[in-house]
Amino acid sequence: AMDQARAANMPKENVQRAVDRGIGKGGGASLESVFYEGYGPGKVALVVVAATDNKNSTTPEIRSTIEKSGRTYTTPRAVDWAFVDKGMITIEKNAPLSGVKKTYDEIFVFAVESGAEDVEDAGDAVEVYTKPTDVEKVKNALFDRGLTPKSVEIFKKPTTLVEIKDAETAKKVLALIEKIEDLDDVQKVYSNFDIPDNLLSS
Repeated sequence: AMDQARAANMPKENVQRAVDRGIGKGGGASLESVFYEGYGPGKVALVVVAATDNKNSTTPEIRSTIEKSGRTYTTPRAVDWAFVDKGMITIEKNAPLSGVKKTYDEIFVFAVESGAEDVEDAGDAVEVYTKPTDVEKVKNALFDRGLTPKSVEIFKKPTTLVEIKDAETAKKVLALIEKIEDLDDVQKVYSNFDIPDNLLSS
């Protein structure tokens, strides 16, 4: 199923813009990281992470994008309870690392021995979850075993998933998240939706 762990990363031009502003190009002040929350279609929870030098313009922009879609923009901490901060290390399965191809089972054993809390099979890759404070330690331990992580990040993992049961709602959820991600200051959108794979393929 497609869930929030696959949340899209920040588009490249947004990264460049944020970097430019962060180092003072373009005359902007320094950036601060801001969280916004709301509910989307099907009552899925949304947490939006933005990097902005002007909350007065970013806040209304994100608020109106959510509300224009007929959804609910909430006060901070209103939906944050639905998520927990985790470290995530992604390792490609069967990648020829150190000349050895590793299966899910082998990566699972290494990850657990390295202090991971949870390990999930994600098709071509394996996602290793840790406490945010342990992500560096586990990454280094996996590296020592010859596993080179594809990506390492701290993210918000949903504590409960909301299953979307009809294609119409699924499309609305994905469209709203895409709209929010397209806003200049937005770095990431987290949500707790779970869309069954076969729902959008028909």
